[in-house]
Amino acid sequence: MSVSAQIGFLVVLALLAANLPFANQRIFLVGPQRSSKPLHWRLAEMVVLYFVVGGIGLALENHSGQIAPQGWEFYAVTGTMFVTLAFPGFVYRYLMHRKH
Repeated sequence: MSVSAQIGFLVVLALLAANLPFANQRIFLVGPQRSSKPLHWRLAEMVVLYFVVGGIGLALENHSGQIAPQGWEFYAVTGTMFVTLAFPGFVYRYLMHRKH
Protein backbone atom coordinates (compact mmCIF):
# COMPACT_ATOMS: atom_id res chain seq x y z
CA MET A 1 0.00 0.00 0.00
CA SER A 2 1.38 3.41 -0.92
CA VAL A 3 1.93 6.13 1.63
CA SER A 4 -0.90 8.21 0.15
CA ALA A 5 -3.30 5.28 0.45
CA GLN A 6 -2.18 4.73 4.05
CA ILE A 7 -2.85 8.36 4.91
CA GLY A 8 -6.27 8.27 3.27
CA PHE A 9 -7.11 5.04 5.09
CA LEU A 10 -6.04 6.55 8.41
CA VAL A 11 -8.11 9.72 7.91
CA VAL A 12 -11.23 7.71 7.00
CA LEU A 13 -10.61 5.42 10.00
CA ALA A 14 -10.25 8.45 12.28
CA LEU A 15 -13.49 9.92 10.93
CA LEU A 16 -15.38 6.69 11.60
CA ALA A 17 -13.80 6.17 15.02
CA ALA A 18 -14.47 9.75 16.12
CA ASN A 19 -18.17 9.45 15.30
CA LEU A 20 -18.65 5.91 16.62
CA PRO A 21 -19.37 6.96 20.24
CA PHE A 22 -22.27 9.10 19.03
CA ALA A 23 -23.72 6.43 16.73
CA ASN A 24 -24.71 3.84 19.34
CA GLN A 25 -25.96 3.53 22.90
CA ARG A 26 -23.67 0.70 24.02
CA ILE A 27 -20.63 1.42 26.15
CA PHE A 28 -17.52 0.50 24.12
CA LEU A 29 -19.77 -1.43 21.70
CA VAL A 30 -20.06 -4.37 24.13
CA GLY A 31 -21.90 -2.94 27.11
CA PRO A 32 -25.61 -3.24 27.70
CA GLN A 33 -28.05 -1.37 25.48
CA ARG A 34 -29.01 1.87 27.19
CA SER A 35 -31.79 4.30 26.52
CA SER A 36 -29.30 7.17 26.68
CA LYS A 37 -25.53 7.03 27.17
CA PRO A 38 -24.10 9.91 29.24
CA LEU A 39 -21.69 12.35 27.61
CA HIS A 40 -18.79 11.35 29.87
CA TRP A 41 -18.95 7.79 28.49
CA ARG A 42 -18.92 9.13 24.96
CA LEU A 43 -15.86 11.27 25.73
CA ALA A 44 -14.09 8.31 27.36
CA GLU A 45 -14.78 6.23 24.26
CA MET A 46 -13.37 9.02 22.09
CA VAL A 47 -10.13 9.07 24.11
CA VAL A 48 -9.72 5.30 23.83
CA LEU A 49 -10.50 5.34 20.10
CA TYR A 50 -8.03 8.22 19.60
CA PHE A 51 -5.26 6.01 20.99
CA VAL A 52 -6.44 3.00 18.95
CA VAL A 53 -6.32 5.01 15.73
CA GLY A 54 -2.96 6.46 16.80
CA GLY A 55 -1.62 2.96 17.36
CA ILE A 56 -2.76 1.89 13.91
CA GLY A 57 -1.09 4.99 12.46
CA LEU A 58 2.10 4.17 14.35
CA ALA A 59 2.02 0.61 12.98
CA LEU A 60 1.53 1.91 9.42
CA GLU A 61 4.40 4.36 9.87
CA ASN A 62 6.62 1.60 11.25
CA HIS A 63 5.74 -0.63 8.31
CA SER A 64 6.61 2.02 5.73
CA GLY A 65 9.87 3.19 7.29
CA GLN A 66 11.42 4.86 10.30
CA ILE A 67 9.12 6.26 12.99
CA ALA A 68 9.52 10.02 13.36
CA PRO A 69 9.83 11.36 16.92
CA GLN A 70 6.67 13.13 18.13
CA GLY A 71 6.48 15.98 20.63
CA TRP A 72 3.51 17.30 22.57
CA GLU A 73 2.58 19.50 19.62
CA PHE A 74 1.81 16.44 17.49
CA TYR A 75 -0.60 15.05 20.09
CA ALA A 76 -2.24 18.44 20.60
CA VAL A 77 -2.89 18.83 16.88
CA THR A 78 -4.06 15.24 16.28
CA GLY A 79 -6.27 15.32 19.38
CA THR A 80 -7.87 18.54 18.19
CA MET A 81 -8.31 17.06 14.72
CA PHE A 82 -9.96 13.96 16.21
CA VAL A 83 -12.41 16.09 18.19
CA THR A 84 -13.14 18.14 15.06
CA LEU A 85 -13.83 14.96 13.09
CA ALA A 86 -16.37 13.99 15.78
CA PHE A 87 -18.44 17.10 15.14
CA PRO A 88 -20.96 15.48 12.73
CA GLY A 89 -21.77 12.75 15.25
CA PHE A 90 -22.11 15.27 18.07
CA VAL A 91 -24.44 17.45 16.00
CA TYR A 92 -26.59 14.48 15.05
CA ARG A 93 -26.81 13.13 18.61
CA TYR A 94 -27.34 16.34 20.56
CA LEU A 95 -28.57 19.01 18.15
CA MET A 96 -30.57 17.27 15.42
CA HIS A 97 -31.68 13.93 16.85
CA ARG A 98 -35.34 14.12 17.83
CA LYS A 99 -37.06 11.40 19.78
CA HIS A 100 -40.55 10.58 18.52
